[in-house]
Amino acid sequence: MRSMTTPPVAPGAPDPADARPSQSGPGERRLDRPPSDRYRTAEADALDTPAERNRSVARGLLFADLVALVGAGAIVVLGGVLAQSAGLIVVAALIGRAVAIALRLGAGPTLAPPRLTWIAVGLALVGVALGQVGLWLYAASEGGVLPLPTYLAETFGILVPIQLGVAAVFAWWAAR
Repeated sequence: MRSMTTPPVAPGAPDPADARPSQSGPGERRLDRPPSDRYRTAEADALDTPAERNRSVARGLLFADLVALVGAGAIVVLGGVLAQSAGLIVVAALIGRAVAIALRLGAGPTLAPPRLTWIAVGLALVGVALGQVGLWLYAASEGGVLPLPTYLAETFGILVPIQLGVAAVFAWWAAR
C-alpha cells in the first residue's frame, strides 16, 4: 500500500516501491534499477524503435542524393523536353525542401543541425546544377553546339542563378 506522501507514478512506469535494494558488496547497497526509471513514459520508450535505430548519416545522404537526382531529372524534363522555363523556379524550391526533408528523415538525430543545414543546402545546389547540365546535354542531343555557360546564359539568363538561390533558401529553411 502506498502512503499519501509518495509522489504519483506516471502511467505505465514501474512502481518505485518495487525497486528493492540489493547488496553489491560489504556495506554497499544498490537498487535493481535507477530511481529515475519512474519518470520514464511510454512515449519515451516508443522513440526507441527499430526505425529510430536504423537512422544514420549514410542513409540520410543516400535519401537526399536520390531526391536531388530526381529533381535534376524533373528540371531536364520540364525545361528541355517540355520547353517550359516558368516552372523551373518551383521545381528548384521543391528540390531544396525535399532534399532537406529526405536528409532529416534518413539521418535523424545522428546529424547535428548546423551540419544538416549545410549538407542540405549543398545537395540542393548540386541537384539544380545537375539539372542545368542535363538541360545542356539534352540541347546538345537535339543539335545544340554552344558550350555550357553560353547555352545557359543565352537560353535561361538570370533564371539559372535564381533557381540556385531558391533551392538554397528552401533547403536552408526546411533543414533548420
